[in-house]
Amino acid sequence: MTAKLVAACALVAIVGWSQASLAAGSEEAGQAKSATCVACHGTDGNSVNPEWPSIAGQHESYIVRQLMAFREGDRENVLMAPMAMNLSDQDIADLAAFFSSQKVSGGETEPGKLATGQRVYRSGNVESQVAACAACHGPSGRGNPGAAYPSIQGQHATYTAAQLRAYRSGARATDPNQMMRNIASGLSDEEIEAVASYVQGLR
Repeated sequence: MTAKLVAACALVAIVGWSQASLAAGSEEAGQAKSATCVACHGTDGNSVNPEWPSIAGQHESYIVRQLMAFREGDRENVLMAPMAMNLSDQDIADLAAFFSSQKVSGGETEPGKLATGQRVYRSGNVESQVAACAACHGPSGRGNPGAAYPSIQGQHATYTAAQLRAYRSGARATDPNQMMRNIASGLSDEEIEAVASYVQGLR
């Protein structure tokens, strides 16, 4: 791991902890408030449409940060922005508590993309200076809530690839210290598709 990546990881860890002091959410209240989320994310947070993320089992703190980013306009999406704009801090905490308590169902890795996807995820790409995904997201994709690294385990390949392309183009810029934008900028289209498929099959 390079000195630059270590410094970036340390910064994100500090940011993650500083944003973690939020009001506790209620799973029961969150389930009651999740009715409007069901159409896209499913009753238990496992979406049926691969273009929409599965949020079951996602870290509570990460869900909170993303909903706040949508609410404040720091992250843009034509579907999520209007959903988040009227959520109170307590609503967000409750929804995060509910969806984080659910179990992600996951999918499978396409056999033809396994070798490349596994290589990028576990080792990165030295030539293009791409860090291994596992360095932050862990060997099984569970991430690290304290350091603000999300769980990506079993996430739809279509959604993951779309987010990596958005980071690469700069269309998504909610990553502290531009960590994901810097990493995605070194990924080829083939590597993005492969690693996204690999992530989909992680357990």
